[in-house]
Amino acid sequence: MSHDHHHSHKNIKLAFFLNLGFTILEFIGGMFVNSIAIISDALHDLGDSISLGISWYLAHKSNKEATQTFTFGYKRFSLLGALINSLILLGGSAFVIREAIDRIIHPESSDAQGMFIFAIIGVAVNGYAAFKLSHGKTLNEKVISWHLIEDVLGWAAVLVASIIMMFVDSPYIDPALSIAITLYILYNVLKRLRETLMIFLQASPKEINEAEIHSKILALKCVESLHHVHIWSLDGEKHVFTAHIKLKEVDSLQDIMNLKSNLRSLLKSYPFSHHTIEVELPDEPCAMLETKEEHHHH
Repeated sequence: MSHDHHHSHKNIKLAFFLNLGFTILEFIGGMFVNSIAIISDALHDLGDSISLGISWYLAHKSNKEATQTFTFGYKRFSLLGALINSLILLGGSAFVIREAIDRIIHPESSDAQGMFIFAIIGVAVNGYAAFKLSHGKTLNEKVISWHLIEDVLGWAAVLVASIIMMFVDSPYIDPALSIAITLYILYNVLKRLRETLMIFLQASPKEINEAEIHSKILALKCVESLHHVHIWSLDGEKHVFTAHIKLKEVDSLQDIMNLKSNLRSLLKSYPFSHHTIEVELPDEPCAMLETKEEHHHH
């Protein structure tokens, strides 16, 4: 695993520097050839650069052991990264859309040849980075290579637009494409922002069927009932499961041991990185339920 990990690390680092250098070049180039579409593509790339930077930083951070302060380790830091990234992209998108609308109201011409040259470099650089990461094993690399493929498509759109602009002299093609790219960015940002916030708010992960786990646990020998069942996610991939289980017909300690090992193997088939299970003997009151009831009596 460590070899894979190191490899993924190097790939992400390479993609990060390629992307960041290229993003800076794009902003300058977009100004130079007076193309707002290239600037909106640069914004898309900037978002990816930030994601890459965060992934790269977290690639070595997230595998560090948990500390006393961060007892779950550093998995959740990626959420914070995604949140910051979303906010930067929202701000950038607002700026680009304003500029593009301004261009439509006060048309300016763009340098089609310049855009063409840039688009070819754009397709090549992002294509190379995507190719490097597409063989990646880690989920992180797969996500990033998907981002880079999106960038290639964005550049392909600029390429097509620049060819059309060489033959059709219209100042509206460039800002129209810019708005299309930016709306696409916004759609993705809002989708991701929603997912990130759901994880932050400890929503139950969609891919885990709570009712199914519930009934599987109830079907086990010695299980009377369950309460305080909580399922939430650390980072969207690694989930946490906690539950209190009320026992019945327990004859010996061996019964409890068997139940625990059955529970462990049952939970193994789900993507939980942590699970905590409290078992309560038939005549043992649950401390948590008791405090609730006391409040009701008063």
